[in-house]
Amino acid sequence: MEQPKYKRVLLKISGEALSGTKGTGLDFGVISDVCDVVKQCVDIGVEVGIVVGGGNFWRGLKDGNGKMERTRADHMGMLATVMNCFAVADVMEQKGIEVRVQTAIAMQELAEPYIRARAVRHMEKGRVVIFGCGTGCPYFSTDTGAVLRAAEINADVILLAKNIDGVYNADPAKDPTATRYDAITYSDVLAQHLAVMDTTATSLAMDNNIPVLVFALKDPENILRVIMGESMGTIVTQ
Repeated sequence: MEQPKYKRVLLKISGEALSGTKGTGLDFGVISDVCDVVKQCVDIGVEVGIVVGGGNFWRGLKDGNGKMERTRADHMGMLATVMNCFAVADVMEQKGIEVRVQTAIAMQELAEPYIRARAVRHMEKGRVVIFGCGTGCPYFSTDTGAVLRAAEINADVILLAKNIDGVYNADPAKDPTATRYDAITYSDVLAQHLAVMDTTATSLAMDNNIPVLVFALKDPENILRVIMGESMGTIVTQ
């Protein structure tokens, strides 16, 4: 049997992706399809950590800008990620996947606190770990939280599942001549101000030399395909 290219992965899924075509809330059909593929990955021995955004419910900087104090708005965003974590965890459990939710902000009645060694041990035992609350600090995005967790758990790669199929030199929704990169460096992403992740997340990935694979979540099977080494989307490296 063909072996996966990556043994331990950090999958980052935007909150918007979990809402499907609705744009807000949760699309349990989409979540179910994603969980089916995650189960396939776990069944072949891949260790999976997941960071989920919260933009389908609340985006601290965007939704609170000019209306709320930034720190409090960001805290609301962290809570939004937890709702998504619970939704994904529940669907996984229904499918027989062992899963643990860990949060960067303590809420012991609901989830485990984030403890690096415990998270790694869960994954070594074949459990999926879903990380909530981003970094636990305001002014940092869930993209930064994903890179931080990937560095801490020694992930082989960050899988950035988005609504777009890779990194382009311009916004393909606005510029029909935009071209997609098969590969690009962190430095070029930063220099060209490309919308892969925010600059803090990109710099952190660069400093820790963690490759980032950007691909479309429209077909959740893409998660398994990139783990098996199939070429798709864009890979961001040194």
